[in-house]
Amino acid sequence: TLGSARGMLGLEVKPDLLFASANPNDYSAIVIIGGTGAKEHLWGSDSLRQLAKQFQYQDKVVAAICLSPAVLAEAGLLNGREATVFPDSEAVQILRNNGAIYSDKSVVVSGKIVTARDPESAREFAAAIIDQLVKT
Repeated sequence: TLGSARGMLGLEVKPDLLFASANPNDYSAIVIIGGTGAKEHLWGSDSLRQLAKQFQYQDKVVAAICLSPAVLAEAGLLNGREATVFPDSEAVQILRNNGAIYSDKSVVVSGKIVTARDPESAREFAAAIIDQLVKT
């Protein structure tokens, strides 16, 4: 929604646009954040899965951290690819059920898809995304 959104650490922001309104032509990458709200607010989002697919189809960087690599798995973007996710049993199972090769690494880069395990991986995740953007 465009209503106020509160992160798991209390930060509150007002979203600029809906997933369904985002145009991949306007961006170089999509980065899907994680956190405890990802299961409730992101995993079941058809519009977010479709948006991620559009970025991948346009050969753009697609990245997700913490619990959100599950979104990429459910979108079919991790099938046959190595990927990581927060070591939550449900999240790991979603990756495996959707053909991902699960790896308990901090960050995994597979083509232009970047996945990261947890908040401690954030700096390495950001560096990997920047590296992918520089290559394009």
